[in-house]
Amino acid sequence: MVDQDEDLQMALRMSLQPSPPDAKRSKPRENAGISMENPEESPEVKNRRLRRELMAAAAEKRMQMVGSVVAKAEKSVSSSVIQKTEAVSSGEEGRNVNFGEELSAAVANQLFTMVFGASVSRDILMQWSNQGIRFSSDPETCIGLVQHEGGPCGVLATIQAFVLKYLLFFPDELGKNAPNTLSQNLVLKKPSQSAHVTCGDFTSLTEDRKTRALVLSMLEILFLCGNKKRAVIATLSVLSHRPEDGSEDGQKDEMIARALEGLSIESDSHLQKVLRVNVYTSQTAAFHRLKAMLPVFQSRMGAMLFLISALLSRGLESVQADRDDPSLPLVTAPFGHASQEIVNLLLCGQAVPNVFDERMDLGGGMFLKGVPTEVDIGFLTLLESLNFCKVGQYLKCPKWPIWVVGSESHYTVLFALDTSVQDENELEERESLIRRAFDAQDQSGGGGFISVEGIQQVLRETNINLPSEKLDHLCSTGFIVWSEFWQILLELDKSFGGMKDSTGLMGKKQFDLFHFNGIAKSIPNSNQVTGGESPVQRPRLSKLRVLVPPKWTPEEFMADVGPGPSSEPSGKDGAVEVNKPEPSQHAPLVDCIRTRWTRAICSWVGDPPSIV
Repeated sequence: MVDQDEDLQMALRMSLQPSPPDAKRSKPRENAGISMENPEESPEVKNRRLRRELMAAAAEKRMQMVGSVVAKAEKSVSSSVIQKTEAVSSGEEGRNVNFGEELSAAVANQLFTMVFGASVSRDILMQWSNQGIRFSSDPETCIGLVQHEGGPCGVLATIQAFVLKYLLFFPDELGKNAPNTLSQNLVLKKPSQSAHVTCGDFTSLTEDRKTRALVLSMLEILFLCGNKKRAVIATLSVLSHRPEDGSEDGQKDEMIARALEGLSIESDSHLQKVLRVNVYTSQTAAFHRLKAMLPVFQSRMGAMLFLISALLSRGLESVQADRDDPSLPLVTAPFGHASQEIVNLLLCGQAVPNVFDERMDLGGGMFLKGVPTEVDIGFLTLLESLNFCKVGQYLKCPKWPIWVVGSESHYTVLFALDTSVQDENELEERESLIRRAFDAQDQSGGGGFISVEGIQQVLRETNINLPSEKLDHLCSTGFIVWSEFWQILLELDKSFGGMKDSTGLMGKKQFDLFHFNGIAKSIPNSNQVTGGESPVQRPRLSKLRVLVPPKWTPEEFMADVGPGPSSEPSGKDGAVEVNKPEPSQHAPLVDCIRTRWTRAICSWVGDPPSIV
């Protein structure tokens, strides 16, 4: 009875508070059409009815308050820390560093559940709690981030791709004390490369330049997630004192390792207890913060902290709105891999679940969300070669020749040193010109056929000289279909405006690609002391030679090429035959490459590149 009185008092208090309009109900109130003033109702029945109504009203108000508390709490965190973090930005290099604000219980619960789900295994939590963001100490793979655990590879591979963008194409940015305005100055600026990097020699890169590339990459990703307006940087409360600037790297690592001893994040309450966040709107301030906190991101909690920073930079409500199914955790069970939503968030700033361009309309007001715009770093996947998905042009043809590569269980990085690998060659440009001329005459609304008058205009604009018998056959039905027209062009020699090239060079491309797999592998190493070999752990960096044959029928290409280096010129014009390319080596990575360059022929020296 006492509990009921307390509930009644609470209901009375809450009924006196101003409130928003009543929420819609799934069912009408019982007896909603009956007058509340029933003259036959006894005082006792009337009191019980009023008490029930007041308690129901109080419960509804509590539900409304709970429904809005997460959004209010998240907004409160941002507004309460943004002024503090910007205020200390000028003194970020000093000892007194603001270690941020604590998340509310509601935000911590939503964050933990969003990432790991309602129930998560201890093994998955251990994977994400034992992966730092740290470069390889091996000279041959020193440009790469080392991965020890299987789960966070999606986070590491994406950061790795951005690091390569700075190391390969913006080395001048690595010698400056403060960053330029990201994504604006870098787009307008012509990339430059050092002679060593151009030759594929990465051993000359200094630790300072790699560190700066890492900080700039993290900064760019976080502001990308924050719609280029803000970045949230997460750290841990147990690291209440930053190591002295004069400390050696080993001493800093040791101090942080001691502070993290026994620390585990196994629930939302643990997360709320140890996590601290700062919000930045100034890229310079955020850059100095990241630089100061880099030893923390290099620690065993680094990958998880960066993922949390990216999610909070985007905003938890925005992340859920990006997704097709917000009920699923971002870290997938049972192996704890980063989902495609995490990778897309870091690549394009939105946690969309698909890899096609923009949106796919399913009809009836339903649609699936894809990548919304062009990106700096691309994405290729083995699943496309297996016809499980289709990667759009935004991810397949990024601004820079760097791709995160996805397999069924792992993420790695593919990159080129020369941006020209994405340029259209002579054959591709010729095809684009002819297709644009054909489409300009297409009055069918995109049906792919034109009139006889239209084909005459196309032939004039593109300087194609079709033999009369082929033209008559093409126009015999009164309209011309693109597929039939294109097939004739593939068989028509280049000298007549067609696509067939007797030299085999018109559509040929040849270039080098590099592939980096951050998972450490045992490599034999000569031991100078014992004279034997002792295995060392290092990531894998592979170089691939890629030959892309002409875009016309591959069977024709293979039939027309010469049998070997001793081939003599043939034909009355003395056309030079092309030597038959080396036999193609195969690995699952080649299937991924062929989703970008169809019919690519790949070869390498040593072990095949691994995407697992």
